[in-house]
Amino acid sequence: MAKKRSTKTRRKMPASRLWFISGMTTLAFTSLILRMGYLQVVQGATYRTDASNVAVVSTPVLPPRGYIYSSNGTILARDQYIYDAYLARVPHVHQDYRKMAELLAPIFHTTVQKLLQKMNTSPLSPQVRIAQNLSYTAISYISEHHHQLPGIEIQTDYVRQYPLGDLAGHILGYVGPITPQNESYYVNKLHYLNNQTVGETGIEAEYNKYLEGKAGYEQYLIHSNGSVKSLGLLPPPQSGDNIQLTINSAYQAEAQKIVSDFIQRDDVMRYEINSASAVVLNVKTGAVLALVSYPFYNPNWFVDGNLMKHEKYLNQTSALIDNAIQSPEYPGSSVKPANALAGLETGTITPNTIVDDKGYLKIGNRIFHNWYLPGFGPVNVILALEHSDDTFFYQLGMWFGGWTNQHYPNHESYTQWVKTRFVKAMDTIFGWEYKFGLGQLTGIDLPGEVKGQFYEEDTKKNYEEVPYPLLKAEASMKKYGYFNNWGALPDLAFADIGQSQEFTPIEMAQYVMTLADKGVKYRPYILKAIYPANEVPGAPGSKPIYTMHPKVQARIQLNPKDLHAVYQGMYLMANAPGGLLYQGGFAGSPYHAAGKTGTAQIVLNGKRVDDSVTIAFAPFHHPQIAIAVMVPGGGASTTTASHIAHRLFNAYFEMHHEYFPQSQWLSDHFQATAWLHSFAYKQPEEGVLP
Repeated sequence: MAKKRSTKTRRKMPASRLWFISGMTTLAFTSLILRMGYLQVVQGATYRTDASNVAVVSTPVLPPRGYIYSSNGTILARDQYIYDAYLARVPHVHQDYRKMAELLAPIFHTTVQKLLQKMNTSPLSPQVRIAQNLSYTAISYISEHHHQLPGIEIQTDYVRQYPLGDLAGHILGYVGPITPQNESYYVNKLHYLNNQTVGETGIEAEYNKYLEGKAGYEQYLIHSNGSVKSLGLLPPPQSGDNIQLTINSAYQAEAQKIVSDFIQRDDVMRYEINSASAVVLNVKTGAVLALVSYPFYNPNWFVDGNLMKHEKYLNQTSALIDNAIQSPEYPGSSVKPANALAGLETGTITPNTIVDDKGYLKIGNRIFHNWYLPGFGPVNVILALEHSDDTFFYQLGMWFGGWTNQHYPNHESYTQWVKTRFVKAMDTIFGWEYKFGLGQLTGIDLPGEVKGQFYEEDTKKNYEEVPYPLLKAEASMKKYGYFNNWGALPDLAFADIGQSQEFTPIEMAQYVMTLADKGVKYRPYILKAIYPANEVPGAPGSKPIYTMHPKVQARIQLNPKDLHAVYQGMYLMANAPGGLLYQGGFAGSPYHAAGKTGTAQIVLNGKRVDDSVTIAFAPFHHPQIAIAVMVPGGGASTTTASHIAHRLFNAYFEMHHEYFPQSQWLSDHFQATAWLHSFAYKQPEEGVLP
């Protein structure tokens, strides 16, 4: 088919218009050439002089760090902007440092000498900060006298702020300047600016690369007369990402108040207890719901210039140590559930095995007493856990080593036995504890975690307590069938009742969480999610760029019948009148917890005291949370640790509106006024401690 021809015709431009446009174009080019000639020939010298007296300076602009939020949206850490004064070193511009220092020193409330010292710091750096947090008077003065202050510029900087003081202080950590000790890492390797602040401890350090952001640069045009003109940001600074934690601020506040208030309730005890800690974990994920390390400290001290004011308090206490992850303590009888499982799973005992507790057990020529001197009579493993019977576990420990009827097995010599059966027994006791996370790092996402330790008495060193190398011993036994060792016979008894090992509270919490979940061991974690800088967690449409997922570290295979026996013993301890947890505050609890107490003899400040320990989970039939509490110097477990654990359980369920009447419910929204008036908030500021 033939195409239709277009009916449109092109319009022609009249010749007169073409001649007009051509003439105007010629005139414009002629004018431009003449103007260029004038500038180059007539005014060239003038402009070349001006250009040599003008400098373009690029100065770094620090980004704000990302915010840290609790799981329920409370801001725990943020950046507050301030105005700082910088000296830019401008080429081809005369800068009289002394004259400028004399002008600025009174405005900055400092001396000329101190200001000169700052000006001469890092001479190779293009700029140096000479004053922080300027007053409006200082800002106005610099603006009005900029001709006399060449290179002095005002920049917006940021200072870290922890609006709730010591709330979750050990979790958050604090920030500080880059130091000579870490300069090679941050500046040389990561290319940070020398004047950036970085996380030093806690979450601030653990997730610094997300919180830090990226510095930008502002271009300035500086004339010889000192006038400064901003050319804009190229590139602009990028704010750090926002982080949300697994802890609920309201529950964390309650937990800190529970721990500190209980310690301070007694005029005698509060002068004997130097530290305490408590950890609450989600049984089904490993998420940290609360982590308390007492005594507290305020992270603001490290950024507000008031650190020296609190130096004595910090030096005389363990406030800067996160006791929950850095202070191994003797667990006492709280390890008995793991050791009971070791006996059941290896066939050393059955749920029906009976030990006649007469209040003591003779081992060699020594008598080892039960904590209850009359003894409990015939007990099986369930009753032994309910009553925390030492005699039963003394005997179990000796059975692990084949020690029966006051003899080494098969009439072996001590030298032969201590390198074989003794090692196998210690490996069984400590090895099962190790399976549950005791004596090893949990992997929690906080820096500085310290792992627990196992011990034995060395007969070659006058029975000195020395570390027991569990993994090395296991490897040697597997390869050679023996391990060179000089442990003492009673070590098996001591180990089985928790007097030959030290564990951190986070290890203890992971251990009881794993028990509660039938052998599923999760890695404890505090990070919930990371959000872009411009998004607030929980706000409509906000989407995280990273979400932490639960990580299973191990699945311990356990015989259901063996686990049932251990569960029954732990249940009776919290719900039967003869149980120590029942006597230590759990009587009548509507959620029916299960757990184990521990009391270990320790020396604190040269005085023999007890480490008060409690581990527990609840509700019994469908566990939600697991709790570990350790209070060195707190007396018997039923005196301190069990009461703190009980109150932590109560607060959790009252906040989740379960098991308690509505009149006892707690809000899961953070109550700032109540926190700011609490002893827990005031404690570090007042330095109230033994």
